Amino acid sequence: MIYRSCPPPLSMAARRALKAVLVDLSGTLHIEDSAIPGAQEALKRLRSAPVAVKFVTNTTKECKRTLFERLKKLEFDIPEDEIFTSLTAARNLLEHKQLRPVLLVEDSALEDFQGIDTSDPNAVVIGLAPEHFNYQTMNSAFRLILDGAPLIAIHKARCYKRKDGLALGPGPFVTGLEYAADTKATVVGKPEKTFFLEALRDLGCSPEEAVMIGDDARDDVGGAQNAGMLGILVRTGKYRQGDEGKINPLPYLTCDCFPQAVEHIIENLL
Repeated sequence: MIYRSCPPPLSMAARRALKAVLVDLSGTLHIEDSAIPGAQEALKRLRSAPVAVKFVTNTTKECKRTLFERLKKLEFDIPEDEIFTSLTAARNLLEHKQLRPVLLVEDSALEDFQGIDTSDPNAVVIGLAPEHFNYQTMNSAFRLILDGAPLIAIHKARCYKRKDGLALGPGPFVTGLEYAADTKATVVGKPEKTFFLEALRDLGCSPEEAVMIGDDARDDVGGAQNAGMLGILVRTGKYRQGDEGKINPLPYLTCDCFPQAVEHIIENLL
């Protein structure tokens, strides 16, 4: 079943020819170590079309290399340099501002911060870190923020999909620190406009020439559409009935899965 919102963010007549497709990973192409049915074949079909493809993810549970190996085992044809992660965006910000962070991320994600000075920390970076979300660690981060350290959220997703069901994302923990320290986090991943623009930059196209496919109405679709792209919401991963109505404007398209999204792009946008 496919449902298209009306009207789309911009009339199709006002949009430029499609040049790029951004694709979310967890919940859209796979859930942990299981691929969404038909996703590999659909990706091959998308690659045969005259568009650039890039993969954008807020995943902070593992480094980019480990994520690449996971996708490779699932038989996805995805080169590592086509994956743009919120961990990369966070590292870029730390280097630009020359900050020394406390890194509240999973140990498996630390590889993407190799070379970053973490001595005498003057910033707090928080991602998804279930093993580190305890009172002592969060209280230490809280005290640093009170002393003036900026709070940097890799993203603020409410939840994500695991094989055993939905699980808390980093958003509730970021919000807790914001509330306690009376501050606002700088968010670097989806749905921030800067994240999408940075992902598109090396593809040589504008947001009006791109479409985003994802399972998160707010972070994937809402963020992309706020940046000027079209957004396609898939009913896999963390999707819950009625999610498409939680953003304004509504998704350009809501469909059952990634293969249906690819079918629509090839048949209607190229």
